[in-house]
Amino acid sequence: MEPLTEQRPVVRPAVYGFLRPGRASAARRTALRQALAVYCSTRELELVDVFTEHDNDQGSEGAFARLLNALAAGAYGVVLPTPAHLGPRAHATVRRTQVTGTGARILALRDHDHPRPSRVGPVPAPRQCELLPVLPVFGSRSQEGSW
Repeated sequence: MEPLTEQRPVVRPAVYGFLRPGRASAARRTALRQALAVYCSTRELELVDVFTEHDNDQGSEGAFARLLNALAAGAYGVVLPTPAHLGPRAHATVRRTQVTGTGARILALRDHDHPRPSRVGPVPAPRQCELLPVLPVFGSRSQEGSW
């Protein structure tokens, strides 16, 4: 008898993480890596490696160049905390084209085009709801009974 589908091993799509933390503390860099790992785990993706670009990375040995080489080998995509981790706008546009040129997808934990609602500021007024009249329920009491 064959095992149930849920008991068969499943190959998860391989993804690579990419971070450009700038001057973030070690604790922040660790938190970003953990966020990528949790994101991948909850979406059944296999986080193969995380490439971290530092301000002094340049040339063919840079983290982004290594990411492109890994993606070209047939990975499903790259996972970013936000699209801003691709770099400044001019660089991000070129990098986005380079990543998608490998056939990989770009997955962002949080998209700048759809930001989360702000937790600060005034609380919006509750919406007014139309109250509906209460209707009697027939059959639960005698028809002559009072409500």
